[in-house]
Amino acid sequence: MAIEKAENQGNNMKLVLAFSGGLDTSYCVKYLSEQGYEVHSVIVNTGGFSKEELDEIAQKAEMLEVKQHSTIDETDNFYQKCLRFLIYGNVLRNNTYPLSVSAERVFQAIAIVEHAKAIGAKFIAHGSTGAGNDQVRFDLIFSILAPDISIITPIRDQRLSRQEEVAYLQAKGVDVNWEKAKYSINKGLWGTSVGGQETLTSNQSLPEEAYPSQLEEKSPKSVKLKFEEGELKGIDSQGFSNPVEAILKLQELAAPYAIGRDIHVGDTIIGIKGRVGFEAAAPLIIIKAHHLLEKHTLAKWQQYWKEQLANWYGMMLHEGQYLDPVMRDMEAFMEHSQKRVTGTVEVKLLPYRFELIGIESKYDLMASKYGQYGEMNLAWSGEDVKGFTKIFSNQNKIYHAYNDGEN
Repeated sequence: MAIEKAENQGNNMKLVLAFSGGLDTSYCVKYLSEQGYEVHSVIVNTGGFSKEELDEIAQKAEMLEVKQHSTIDETDNFYQKCLRFLIYGNVLRNNTYPLSVSAERVFQAIAIVEHAKAIGAKFIAHGSTGAGNDQVRFDLIFSILAPDISIITPIRDQRLSRQEEVAYLQAKGVDVNWEKAKYSINKGLWGTSVGGQETLTSNQSLPEEAYPSQLEEKSPKSVKLKFEEGELKGIDSQGFSNPVEAILKLQELAAPYAIGRDIHVGDTIIGIKGRVGFEAAAPLIIIKAHHLLEKHTLAKWQQYWKEQLANWYGMMLHEGQYLDPVMRDMEAFMEHSQKRVTGTVEVKLLPYRFELIGIESKYDLMASKYGQYGEMNLAWSGEDVKGFTKIFSNQNKIYHAYNDGEN
């Protein structure tokens, strides 16, 4: 679909562009400006960016001659309204991916809509392709929260390849490093996704240099993660009033070990299979450590039903359905389940991997006075177990007695 030039749309040419400083959004700035739009770029930081990186992105926007560039920090809001529930639920899509990009896109979209309303923009643009999930996430949030603002998507509408975008920008005098542009990198508090030519195949892995963090530390290191009601509040002797700071600290400790790399294969919102590489040292360690602590402190059916809800919650979030009211219901369940998820988990950091050593908690149900698994029963007798087993087997005994032993 051709993008109608802004002068044909009336006097209001103000457009807010979701800007990352990468190839796609750089193309969008130049192309949309050429079409007559007044481009206001905005980057929404959901964590993971340093001040220097944000300054560099702002400088790039200025170099591309946007009308105005803004940086919006949503990190704490993102944690409070989303990430803590992903931790409570131990959410890993297809048991692999910590929803690094899926989660943050929703909050970026909400912040962009609010910014567009604040400056009176008539248009919102994003640089998503027509073959991925982000296009649906952005469009969905924009259309729900701002149905009167038009959505512009140059990359999707023109079906551009990355090489075509590079050629266009170079023709406009913008210096683009093709080797760097080969990989699409999205960085956030909950991990960094990496897409490239290898992830378009079913059999190739990403090269070492494609990942943002390289192996720098080889000596094993043990760290103790302290959880309070399901939230990471301490690392070793250091306490954190804000869990975001704890996540960033753990990432700083674990990233030099090149921990948390993998390639996720999953079903996209639009119905095709997709692969994406990612690097998420702190998220994977936190989720696995939290899950271990829950195994010791939650009751059997708490764990079972929370696992069902968390899987559903992750699916809904992945598909951009954060604004559905059922999400608040699931969050209430998960938050209530964390009342006794308090304790310390020891983790050993090693090159490319980590090990969970064990936990200490005053709510540890394993450290009970009732018995030790496989060793000693203190609250029942052998006769009690015989009677229990006899009654427990009744239903299947009756079934097999009347079905000739068939399963």
